Amino acid sequence: MAAGPDSRLPGPLTPGQGPGWAKLAEAVAACVPPAEIDTIYLFRPLKREGREWGTAVVTRRPTEPGGRLRVYTARYMLIVRGKERGQSKTEVAETALTPAEVLERVVQATADRTGDPEPPIAAGPSVWYESSEEVTG
Repeated sequence: MAAGPDSRLPGPLTPGQGPGWAKLAEAVAACVPPAEIDTIYLFRPLKREGREWGTAVVTRRPTEPGGRLRVYTARYMLIVRGKERGQSKTEVAETALTPAEVLERVVQATADRTGDPEPPIAAGPSVWYESSEEVTG
């Protein structure tokens, strides 16, 4: 079977959008409060053999001025066809504590290493969450 995307599968491969990403957003919110998210780096998802895989790198704002970002790697796998359609697996893990400028170089180097022609998209928490602001009363 070819290693490229399966064009017979429905739906666009839009980073950050779709049912797999929605499940991943829920998993991330369980680990990192959306109000504390600084940036979400969205890698282009892959579809092959009835499955979709997506990866995001999520940064959490420092707790003190000039502090380091906490970095989380978040992944999902969604079955998009067959009897198990709709089933998914998500994984969110804290992977680093780093200055912002170092993280941007690492994210780009990762995309270069994988041969992805499209760099990851840097987005704010609003890509997944309606409001990232905490409500105070």
